[in-house]
Amino acid sequence: MSALVATAESNVVGHPPVLSGRVGVRATLRHSFAIARRNLLQVRNDPGQLVDSALMPIVFTLIFLYVFGGAIWSGREGDYRQYLLPGIMVQTIMFASRATGFTLSMDFGTGIMDRFRSLPIARSAVLSGRIIADVARLLLGQVIMLSFALLIGFEVRTSLLLAVGAVALVLLYGTALAWLSAVIGLVLRSPTTVSSAGFLWMIPLQFGSSMLVPTSTMPGWMRAFAEVNPTTLVTDACRNMLIGGPWTGAATNALAWSVGILVVAVPLAVRLYNRR
Repeated sequence: MSALVATAESNVVGHPPVLSGRVGVRATLRHSFAIARRNLLQVRNDPGQLVDSALMPIVFTLIFLYVFGGAIWSGREGDYRQYLLPGIMVQTIMFASRATGFTLSMDFGTGIMDRFRSLPIARSAVLSGRIIADVARLLLGQVIMLSFALLIGFEVRTSLLLAVGAVALVLLYGTALAWLSAVIGLVLRSPTTVSSAGFLWMIPLQFGSSMLVPTSTMPGWMRAFAEVNPTTLVTDACRNMLIGGPWTGAATNALAWSVGILVVAVPLAVRLYNRR
């Protein structure tokens, strides 16, 4: 970030910066990682930003496993542990991805976006830098959640390669949702409204899925929705890649959903950022 500021200052001293409409790929990546570093430094200075990706999943696990687990799974706590914890991994990524839109809205409110616009950087770097930092935060949340799951008795019954693939698939879904959250943060002006809206639209995606209970236990109309819900596809693929079972079909469909969301949300977010 300091390099970007220095570049801007040197341009001001010599002559006004000449900003072309196109920025090379290497320069865009350099700008993106500089802004990502700035965002990660904010997290280091304010560790409370990690609550949704590190602490809340552990709280939800304890509640659903030890409070509701006996009633949901007929007292078979061990079986429900194997079913539940991959779902909590997906829930972790979904809760944490909401922060993208909120932090973007906050940056607009504090005026930092005006400073970014005055710098000779790629416009897409502000958004991609935000996403890079958030993906790092999402990955940290997954590591913490999986470590906690193993600590309380969860068993990975497949291979290390499939376990890594499960985490990668969940991260891809989280990245897609983060871009979607960015769109919401750019459309709505108030950080409070962005936070509320981000919570509301995720409720049906989370609880209308196989995240916490099998879809076979749901009424027919809800089951129809749950079985095409991308959260169900990601959860089923992650679950079977960790504990065993057919996963290729669910993983393929989950990958298609994630890529589809990215194809729509990324250019839309860039366009909204440029207009705002």
